[in-house]
Amino acid sequence: VQLQASGGGLVQAGGSLRLSCAASRRTLSNNGMGWFRQAPGKERELVAAISWNGGITNYADSVKGRFTISRDRTKHAVYLQMDSLKSEDTAVYYCAAARGVFGSHRDQYNYWGQGTLVTVSS
Repeated sequence: VQLQASGGGLVQAGGSLRLSCAASRRTLSNNGMGWFRQAPGKERELVAAISWNGGITNYADSVKGRFTISRDRTKHAVYLQMDSLKSEDTAVYYCAAARGVFGSHRDQYNYWGQGTLVTVSS
């Protein structure tokens, strides 16, 4: 299984970016998906999660109201719309697939993409 994340880049504070994650296997359509991020010197944290059918979403408190996770099961893709970006959002962002239909903790994810760097300049 391969997860290919894209869409990262350099953006000014207050700007927006949309990350995309494409899965190589259609069976992941029945799995929960998530976006994680890891800033230098910090642990990898769950930013947003979405259930297999998109019916449940969950966000870290630090991004609530600014980030939106969505998925297109027909395209085996997951997206993270990031608005009102702040310098503290700077990190490498990873998409991941959960073992089950939804994952609310890091240890519930077993497939990982390679990461895409998001840099927010202040």
